[in-house]
Amino acid sequence: MHKMANLLGTSILALAISCIAVASVTRDTTDWMPEGSFTSGVEGPVVGPDGSLYAVNFARQGTIGRVTAKDSGEVWLQLPEGSIGNSLRFHDGFLYVADYTGHNVLKIDPASKKVIHKFHNPQMHQPNDIAISASGTIYASDPDWANNSGQLWRISPEGTFALMEKDMGTTNGIELSPDGKNLYLNESVQRRVWVYDVLDNGDLANKQLLMAFDDFGMDGMQTDAEGNLYITRYGAGVVLKVSPAGEVLSTIQLSGQHPTNIALSTDSGTGYVTMQQRGAIEQFSVER
Repeated sequence: MHKMANLLGTSILALAISCIAVASVTRDTTDWMPEGSFTSGVEGPVVGPDGSLYAVNFARQGTIGRVTAKDSGEVWLQLPEGSIGNSLRFHDGFLYVADYTGHNVLKIDPASKKVIHKFHNPQMHQPNDIAISASGTIYASDPDWANNSGQLWRISPEGTFALMEKDMGTTNGIELSPDGKNLYLNESVQRRVWVYDVLDNGDLANKQLLMAFDDFGMDGMQTDAEGNLYITRYGAGVVLKVSPAGEVLSTIQLSGQHPTNIALSTDSGTGYVTMQQRGAIEQFSVER
């Protein structure tokens, strides 16, 4: 998100990943929404059940925008006063919003555009990114940017909070594998990506380091239908496509340098990347 400006490096791009080679590079991004259509807080893209692309902070802070076609966007919803979204996810027809200023995860009914439930926890620094399992369990990253630290929370469908891990690095991008058996979580300042096993009861186990970098930060992530992980590299201006084993399969070169998050189309054929300083959304075709 936008509080990552201190992560910028001086080198152009030097990915230091043990035993990993970059397989291919593509440079075919185009603007899906033009520069300045969103604020610098543009984040949390997600493709909805209606096929539209949703992202936060369209035109002004505190909104959710809907993009129905190239260069065609609108303010879809104004969040309650004091709330600013950072991550969006759809589950069972409802839209969930990581509201980092309100310390909430909001559950919204798209039909009425009403907040029907507020998962609130004052112990959260600022819920940054969320992933939702098939059962409705929410996993939320919770960075403390001022202290380069963070936490990881689990929220039951009924709203019960459980602190999965504390005293981490700056927890940011979070994502589940398509089968729900693995949870991926990155630490932006420390430049690490972790993977956990997800147990049947929602607990996490067997934490392993998937990959690490020498420079530039990370932000949002998403998996495709085949289980590959797409990682936005803030400051590097790229998205990495990574196998479940941690092998870089391709590098997507973006027009801007500061991607904040990524969404894939329902067929995993198209990627949409929110770009912080440009206030734009870039689009690319996914390599098969």
